[in-house]
Amino acid sequence: MSSPPGRRARLSSPGAGRSSAAREALRRRLLGLIEGNRVMIFSKSYCPHSTRVKELFSSLGVACNILELDQVDDGANVQEVLSEITNQRTVPNIFVNKVHMGGCDRTFQAHQSGLLQKLLQEDSAYDYDLIVIGGGSGGLACAQEAAILGKKVMVLDFVVPSPQGTSWGLGGTCVNVGCIPKKLMHQAALLGQALRDARKFGWEYSQQVKHTWETMTEAIQNHIGSLNWGYRLSLREKAVAYVNSYGEFVEHHKIKATNRKGQETCYTAAKFVLATGQRPRYLGIQGDKEYCITSDDLFSLPYCPGKTLVVGASYVALECAGFLAGIGLDVTIMVRSILLRGFDQEMAEKVGSYMEQHGVKFLRKFVPVLVQQLEKGSPGKLKVVAKSTEGPETIEEIYNTVLLAIGRDSCTRKIGLEKIGVKINEKSGKIPVNDVEQTNVPYVYAVGDILEGKLELTPVAIQAGKLLARRLFAGRLEKCDYVNVPTTVFTPLEYGCCGLSEEKAIEMYKKENLEVYHTLFWPLEWTVAGRDNNTCYAKIICNKLDNYRVIGFHVLGPNAGEVTQGFAAAMKCGLTKQLLDDTIGIHPTCGEVFTTLEITKSSGLDITQKGC
Repeated sequence: MSSPPGRRARLSSPGAGRSSAAREALRRRLLGLIEGNRVMIFSKSYCPHSTRVKELFSSLGVACNILELDQVDDGANVQEVLSEITNQRTVPNIFVNKVHMGGCDRTFQAHQSGLLQKLLQEDSAYDYDLIVIGGGSGGLACAQEAAILGKKVMVLDFVVPSPQGTSWGLGGTCVNVGCIPKKLMHQAALLGQALRDARKFGWEYSQQVKHTWETMTEAIQNHIGSLNWGYRLSLREKAVAYVNSYGEFVEHHKIKATNRKGQETCYTAAKFVLATGQRPRYLGIQGDKEYCITSDDLFSLPYCPGKTLVVGASYVALECAGFLAGIGLDVTIMVRSILLRGFDQEMAEKVGSYMEQHGVKFLRKFVPVLVQQLEKGSPGKLKVVAKSTEGPETIEEIYNTVLLAIGRDSCTRKIGLEKIGVKINEKSGKIPVNDVEQTNVPYVYAVGDILEGKLELTPVAIQAGKLLARRLFAGRLEKCDYVNVPTTVFTPLEYGCCGLSEEKAIEMYKKENLEVYHTLFWPLEWTVAGRDNNTCYAKIICNKLDNYRVIGFHVLGPNAGEVTQGFAAAMKCGLTKQLLDDTIGIHPTCGEVFTTLEITKSSGLDITQKGC
């Protein structure tokens, strides 16, 4: 038997001169139709594409609710509001179990691939198989992998604006206010250095070369915008429901989603993944949230920051200070204690020393106690009062911009975890999980920067998210390996590492059981340019008791990330000093120095280089 004809929805719409309240009421009624019907088709009675879709659902024996936009009082306004919800201006506009299918072509493609049939399956006890809270790298990876495996998935993502009012699109910290814009601004600084080097290689130019902040930020923000759109498109193609709302647990298996207008909707799911990430920490002093910026604000700052004080010694602090100095700004870094806590301290000090030699000023053993606005402007003028950490001394200085980079706090305290009993570390806000990323509440999992004792790196979150989805929904067993994860600090002289710092290796294996091989080196590209000899540095830490296995890899030099990535794979395979010695290097490259390391630290021999 054929299915009954689609039910015709009735929707009365306010006429001309509608108020914003009436428009919002129309939006709510449209969302009510979407959420209240298994299949909702927004159509026009004369449209042949709409007719084809209706015939498809009829052939499948599926009853659907239909709103004919040409037969309601205010169809044009209805279609306009619908386009705001879906980013689709045409009909038919189809939803299946609250998931936006798109138009005629997409619906038929979904039918041919089997996706439509999956979405039409009878509702379970819950609205979704999986709800992911957080649309960053880890959350999106997990959500999309679960959808590929045939599960009904929702992603909730909402960016609470920074104290300066900055917010951004889908994709999380890395894409919007982290790795991507940071690397691009680092590249801008490297291009400035390349311009200076170019004259030594015969390039002649007479015009005054200057950097324009607004041009750089506009280009970078345009690229980020394309990435945001790509993520939304990818979710739609995989039938993942994306809701731009703030998620908060209200009871077991149930969350409340609040959008930017304060409207609340509740959803249920069998399983949840927390992927809420972190946000920059503030000092808690007078003037910090009123006048200071963080990395949340810097990459879209509409004006050049001018003379800048960077507070902090994290990799975020040093990277931002590095590229700001690289584009010609006056930059000072205020450091409370050590540089790059958690990283190899010999390498950290070399990073700082290079920056200092190239114009970045360091104020060590000081912390700000007051930030006062002297002049408004873009940028304005700020007075910073700082106190010594070693005595009563105070100093003050005037800057255009103060950038705080003193650490990040996990976004776990205001999402209702206490209502369902998920434990967090009360001091750090981090979430303890077992080796399969499961919290103490069995149906709640977590990935990314909010995990206690795990690395705060985008590729780690992506890997963990994908593998989690495969374990939950495909019966796979692979776990995320958090050991020997490579990373790079994109300071003016890049620092790449994999494995243990020298301090950590000594703590774990004792100094007498280790051999450290090291050398300074001079990149060939730097020779003609007359750049610093004996500044770049390579070091490996080997475990004598395990066939001289390489347990720590460290390189300070150009393209350190590219060099480190290849050696990280070798370390996964059990790289030893002998295997490095047996490897023939590519000449002339920076990476080849690791194939010719001969001098040990314990020998005390000179490691300065005389040639390439």
